[in-house]
Amino acid sequence: MNDFQPRADQKRVLAYTGGKMGVTAVPGSGKTHTLAVLAAQLVSAIDSDQEVLIVTLVNSAVDNFKQRINQLIKRQRLLAGFGYRVRTLHGLAHDIVRERPGLVGLAEDFQIIDERRSDDIREDAVDAWLRGHPEAPTSFLALDELDAKQIEWIKRSHWPNLVRDLAAAFIKRAKDLQLTPEVLLERLPLVRERWTPSQAVLVSMGVEIYANYQRSLAYQGAVDFDDLIRLALEVLRRDPAYLDRLRRRWPYILEDEAQDSSKLQEEILRLLAGESGNWVRVGDPNQAIYETFTNANPRFLREFLEEPGVTRVTLSASGRSQPAIIELANYLVQWTQTQHPTEEVRGSFLPQLIMPTSADDLQRNPPAAPHGIQLVLQPGFSSERELRFVADSLARWLPEHQDCTVAVLVPRNERGFELINLLKQRKIPYVELLRSTSTTRQTAEVLEKILRCLAEPTSARKLSEAFRVWCPDDPENPEIKARIDRIARRIAGCPAVEAYLWPRADLDWLTTITPELSPEDVAWLLEFREAACRWHRAAILPIDQLILTLANDRFREAKELALAYKLALLLRDLADSYPTYRLAEFVEELAVIARNERRFLGLAEEDTGFEPPQGKVTVATMHKAKGLEWDRVYLMSVNNYDFPSGQAHDTYIAEKWFVRDGLNLEAEALALLATMAGDFSNPDAPADQFSVPEGQATRQARLDYVSERLRLLYVGITRAKQELIVTWNTGRSDRKLQPAVPLIALHGYWQQKQSQEENS
Repeated sequence: MNDFQPRADQKRVLAYTGGKMGVTAVPGSGKTHTLAVLAAQLVSAIDSDQEVLIVTLVNSAVDNFKQRINQLIKRQRLLAGFGYRVRTLHGLAHDIVRERPGLVGLAEDFQIIDERRSDDIREDAVDAWLRGHPEAPTSFLALDELDAKQIEWIKRSHWPNLVRDLAAAFIKRAKDLQLTPEVLLERLPLVRERWTPSQAVLVSMGVEIYANYQRSLAYQGAVDFDDLIRLALEVLRRDPAYLDRLRRRWPYILEDEAQDSSKLQEEILRLLAGESGNWVRVGDPNQAIYETFTNANPRFLREFLEEPGVTRVTLSASGRSQPAIIELANYLVQWTQTQHPTEEVRGSFLPQLIMPTSADDLQRNPPAAPHGIQLVLQPGFSSERELRFVADSLARWLPEHQDCTVAVLVPRNERGFELINLLKQRKIPYVELLRSTSTTRQTAEVLEKILRCLAEPTSARKLSEAFRVWCPDDPENPEIKARIDRIARRIAGCPAVEAYLWPRADLDWLTTITPELSPEDVAWLLEFREAACRWHRAAILPIDQLILTLANDRFREAKELALAYKLALLLRDLADSYPTYRLAEFVEELAVIARNERRFLGLAEEDTGFEPPQGKVTVATMHKAKGLEWDRVYLMSVNNYDFPSGQAHDTYIAEKWFVRDGLNLEAEALALLATMAGDFSNPDAPADQFSVPEGQATRQARLDYVSERLRLLYVGITRAKQELIVTWNTGRSDRKLQPAVPLIALHGYWQQKQSQEENS
C-alpha cells in the first residue's frame, strides 16, 4: 500500500471529486486497490457525522475493503473504521429496513430466514403443489418419445426436481420485479384467457407455489434475502424524509463489481445517490458471469456508462499475466465480436482490450513465454482420459515447482469432486474451493440449530433441525441423505417432544412408530435421543460452557473445535455486556453469523481471505476463481455442453431431455412472468400485446447462456499469470460431445501464430 504509484488511468479515477462516474476495469488492473484509495481520499473530505458508502458483492470483499481503507486512513491520521461503511447489498438492505420495519408491515423483531430454511419452506410449497396437480407433467413431457415406464419414472424422479428449480427462479424473479403473490393471483384469470393451456399451467404453478411460500414466511413473521432487498427499496420510496437523512449520511456511494448489479440494486443506489448525487460504479462487463444464477445483468452497467453526465474511465493496463495469455484473452474478445458463428452473441463483450503495463510499472507483467500455453484438442478425449491427463500433468509439474501456485478450474462442482478423488489416489496435495458454505458458517449453524431446540424445547420442528446438524448428510452418499431426510421428517411430525425424549411406560412415541422403521433408523433415533437429553441437562450452564459442551459432543475436527471455542468466547462477552440475555438472544447471534449478516472472523481460509497456496493444487469452479490468480491454470471440460455456442450440435443444461420440443421451462415461465409485470390487467389492451410465442424464451435463454459462458471462459483464461492449459472431454452420454467452438477458434489462432513465428 505504501509504494502504490497510480497509473495514468488510475489517476483519472483518483481525481474524482463528485458526480456520476463509471469505471470499466480489465482483469488484474487494480480496480479494488484504486477504489479503496479513492474511498480513503473521500473520507477525509466529509463531515464527522457522514460516511462514504462502499457496496460490494460478497462478504470476503467487505473485509478486504475494510483492511485496505483502514491502512490508508491511518496514514492520514484518521480513526480506523470511521468515516466509511462497507456493505454487501443484503447488508445494506438490512441496515435500511431495520430502521423502519413498520413502514413495510414488519414487526420490530422480524426474522431473516437463512437459505436452508428458505429452501425447506419452498420445498414444502412445491410438494403441496405436486400432490394437488398430478396431471401437470403431461403438458410438457415428450410423450411421443417415451414409453409408459419412462413417463412414470420421470414423474416420480425428474419432474419434482424440475419444479423445485423452476419455483426457486420464479420466486426470485417475481420479487425482483416487485410482483406480490396477491397481484399475480388477481391476474391468473386473464392468463387463462390469453395464453395456451400449457402456458397457463406453467404460470399457475409458479404463482401458486410463490403464494404458498410467502404465506409461510408471513406466518413466521420472517422475510428471505430477496424480500429484504425489495422491502429496502419500498422503504426508501415511502419515506422521503428518511431517504434525505440517508443521502446526508452517505454523500458518496462507491459500487464495486457493478457488472453484477441487479435491477433492484441499481434502483436502491440510484435513489440513495439522487439525481445530482455522487455515485461511482466500478466493474467489468466482460466478467459478468452470474446472470444464470441471480438477477444480475451486465446491461445495467452498460446503460449507465452511456447516460448523459456520466464520466467514463477505463482501467486497461494489467500486470497480472504474461503477454501470450493477454493476447489469447484479447483474441477471444475480438473473435467473438467479429467472427462468432452466432451473430446474436457478438455483443457479449465490451470492446475493451487488456494492455500490458509499462516497463517502469511496479507491477510488471511476467516475461513472455508462448510455450506456456497449451490448448489440448486431441480427438476422442473421454471424460476419464481428461482427468488422467490433468492429474498426470500435475504429478510431473508440481514437485519441481513447490514455490509456485497452480489451480484446476472446472465449470461445475461435480467435475471438481471427480478430480479431487483422483488427486487423493495419487497423493497429490490440494485445497478445494468447491462448496458454497464456509467452515465458520457451518460451525455456527450447527450450534445455532442445537441451541434453538434448547430454547424452544417443545418444538418438534426445532428438534428435527437439530437432528439434521447432529447427523450431517454425506453429499457423496445419496442413501444416507435420504435416510436423514426420512428420520428428520418423522421427528418433525412427533406430536409431543417429551414423549420422545423423556418417555414413560404409558407414553413412548418411539415405541409406537418402531414397527414402521428399519432397525438402523431406530438405532439412530435412540442415539440422538441420548444426545438431545444431554444437551437439555447442560442447558443450565453459562453460555460459553454450554457451547463448549455441545461442541465436544458434536465436532471431531480440530478446526471446528477451535471455531466453537471462538464462538463461545464471543457469546460470553455478549453475556457480560447484556446480563438479561437468554438462550433466544444467543441463538440469534449465532444465526446472523451463520447467515453472513454479521461478519465473524473464523479460522477457515475463505474467512480470513483465501490466498492460493504454493506447492498445492487449488481445485475450484471458474465462478469461485473470479478475483484470484495463479502461476499455472488448467481449464477443464471446455466442450459444447459446458460452453455451447448456439450451434445445432450444442446441448444446454437447462433443457431437459424429457421435455417436449426442447423447451427450457424455466426460461418460458420467467418470460411469461415478465409479461405479467406490464399493464397486463388492462382488459382493453390488444391481445397481441401480451403474446408470448412458445419457444421464444428458450431461444433467447440459449443466447444469454452462450454469452455468459464466453465471459466465463474469459475469466478462466485471465486467472493465469504464466501458464495456461485448456482441455475438453467427450462426456459420458451416448451423444459424444465436441470441443467448444471458442476453443477451436483459439487453438487455430494459436497454432497459426506459432507457425508464423517459427517461420520468421
